[in-house]
Amino acid sequence: MTPATKVSPQAKIHILVADDHMVMRMGLVTAASDQPDMRVVADVESGEEAIQAYRLHHPDVVIVDLRMGELSGLETIRILRKEFSDAKIVVFSNYARGEEIYQALKLGAAGFVVKDMKLERLLDAIRKVNAGEKYIPPELAQRMTERVFARLSDREKEVLKLIARGRGNKEIGSVLGISEGTVKIHVTNLMTKLEVTSRTEATVVAVQQGIIDIE
Repeated sequence: MTPATKVSPQAKIHILVADDHMVMRMGLVTAASDQPDMRVVADVESGEEAIQAYRLHHPDVVIVDLRMGELSGLETIRILRKEFSDAKIVVFSNYARGEEIYQALKLGAAGFVVKDMKLERLLDAIRKVNAGEKYIPPELAQRMTERVFARLSDREKEVLKLIARGRGNKEIGSVLGISEGTVKIHVTNLMTKLEVTSRTEATVVAVQQGIIDIE
């Protein structure tokens, strides 16, 4: 009989938990500590303490709440990523509007899990982020899509749909009854909002995120 493989201490994912709700924090510590491949090296209740603990322990993954005392979760992420560019951070929060998800990812978080999701989601996020992957559940990705969609004007959406169908600026202007110069302004604006640098990227992002459908 082949003996069971043991997980060495070195193989464990070292985790730092930052959450100002003691019961939630203790629950996370217990849940993670029960996993054979995880070890909580520190748990703190503020962003300031999280930064100090990171400097001391250099954990593999940081779990951070968005709403914490004087230093918010977003600001904590910003500071950690500025000082430690390779910091791997998972947001674990009750607050998950499209804008909050977007800002957390923009600042450098690699994962986002809502507290009312099953615990397995968080454990999966920890493992994936530790492995260098991103973890955004489909329902949260949809909220980001809605955020982007809401930022586009009706005219920009019309222009985007025509771009996706391969129309040039002059043709788009003809279809919409506007000047080519106005089309160029709309194209520039929508590319800025989508955070892309080319018409091809705009089309790909729009299709992937469900902003448009190509018939």
